Amino acid sequence: MSVIDWTVLLGTLLFIVVYGVWKSRGSKNINDYLLGDNSMKWGTIGLSVMATQASAITFLSTPGLAYESGMAFVQNYFGLPIAIIIVSAVFIPIFYKLKVYTAYEFLESRFDLKTRSLGAFLFLVQRGLAAGITIYAPAIILSTMLRWDLSLTILITGILVVIYTVSGGTKAVSLTQKYQMAVIMAGMFIAFFMIIDHLPDYLSFNNAVHIAGKMGKLEAVDFSFNPERRYTIWTGLTGGLFLALSYFGTDQSQVQRYLTGTSVAESRLGLIFNAILKVPMQFFILFVGVMVFVFYQFVQPPLFFKQAEMEQIYSTEYRDEVEQLESAYSQNFEEKKQQLEDLVVAMDKDEVERVASLTAEVRQSDAKAKEIRGELKDLLQAHNPEVETKDSDYVFLTFIMNYLPKGVIGLLLAVIFSAAMSSTSGELNALGSTTSVDFYKRLIKKDGSDKHYLIASKLLTAFWGVVAISFALFARLLENLIEAVNILGSIFYGTILGIFLVAFFVKFVKGNAVFLAAVIAQLIVIMSFYTFEISYLWYNAIGCTLVVLISVLLQLIMSGANGNKDSSMAS
Repeated sequence: MSVIDWTVLLGTLLFIVVYGVWKSRGSKNINDYLLGDNSMKWGTIGLSVMATQASAITFLSTPGLAYESGMAFVQNYFGLPIAIIIVSAVFIPIFYKLKVYTAYEFLESRFDLKTRSLGAFLFLVQRGLAAGITIYAPAIILSTMLRWDLSLTILITGILVVIYTVSGGTKAVSLTQKYQMAVIMAGMFIAFFMIIDHLPDYLSFNNAVHIAGKMGKLEAVDFSFNPERRYTIWTGLTGGLFLALSYFGTDQSQVQRYLTGTSVAESRLGLIFNAILKVPMQFFILFVGVMVFVFYQFVQPPLFFKQAEMEQIYSTEYRDEVEQLESAYSQNFEEKKQQLEDLVVAMDKDEVERVASLTAEVRQSDAKAKEIRGELKDLLQAHNPEVETKDSDYVFLTFIMNYLPKGVIGLLLAVIFSAAMSSTSGELNALGSTTSVDFYKRLIKKDGSDKHYLIASKLLTAFWGVVAISFALFARLLENLIEAVNILGSIFYGTILGIFLVAFFVKFVKGNAVFLAAVIAQLIVIMSFYTFEISYLWYNAIGCTLVVLISVLLQLIMSGANGNKDSSMAS
């Protein structure tokens, strides 16, 4: 990287950290530290909620996902606006009325201590792992692309986050996230216009969009009822709804963002801000990936985007075979490029039959390119059976490093680091809060002073920072990273949501029934995940439904047994 890029990158990151520490200095009590003294306006809340969601994984993996398989992933978010309306109407007023620090305090007032502890424990397990992933994800890619040491990259990201999160608490997280989102969105818009600028002169934006459509990259809505399809409108409106409902309503990393509001109205407006903008934002990020795909139809992409793996296999006995594959790949690319140029001319002349014929040829050439890439992946695995051959996470960063000008590269890297820091800080803040309030204060030290709990919260936040960094240092992911985080959440979120829905709407169910139902449902979901081949989004709905149905059934059995016992005693 150039000196300009380093200056932009380091300057941006240091400004965010110093600003967060300075603006939130001097937290005097636990309410100030955990809830920002309830001083946040709706705009800050909205940006903070969005920034906690928008991890570096979003900006690295999502464009690569679109490059590989198109826009279908956007359906994952179709249930989100509906979920936010429900959370705003039902969850927020109850949390404010009870004046809770964490969502799980409500579970004890409704059920009992063990149910509260179970809900908090499930959150800590999945969010603790996710925090490690959000640090590891950008670090593994950046270290590979920039030839940085992986451990050092992880430590830099993790330590910067821990400094201002521990120092300033929730207020520092929310204030820094506001500026991180500004950097993120500015960087993504600049990247988008740079991609368009790099397209061939004879290719208009309208033609670029048409080519993406002809090659199947713009199919954003799938009405298929096939349960094995990961992304359909039905998985988005059902599984996506349950996922978003659990995330915004029961995940402390989100709940804590909107509990900082000055009022119920401010918190609701902050969430509605996300309901309006989240789907368009994800659509835009995916569309950036589609435009990168179009760019690489006219500029030859690497045969494999993880160049470190290619360099290794070049020094093995597979070198000749790899070179033959690269030659075939180049020849196929030139043929496809000519077909695409002819297709552009035919589209401009509105030659319908010619367009259809050339579209079929282009798709055939694209299938051949995938076949050649598949052969290379077989060679990579023959050389090293443990190698990860999924390279879509490296697509967007490869474009940034190879084709963007000095300064812009530093800005885009700042985007990736800012996104990693914003999501991780929100997660660590929530993990520290949940551990201190739901376990330490409730079970270990019940009579401490306010200053004692403030120090304990800071130490526990730092502890989770160390856990996340440690997990990141040893993590290995086999899925696309954006999917890995959603899969992890889907395994646990349904159960947590089920507990809360029973608490809100099924008033006759008591603590013992819902606790046992949650344990049973969680075990069933985990076993099903390793047994059945269905979209992971369905597990949100399955886990939630199981908790509700089993808890109702168990409560009826328990009530019947108690009724029989009372009758026999009376007789």
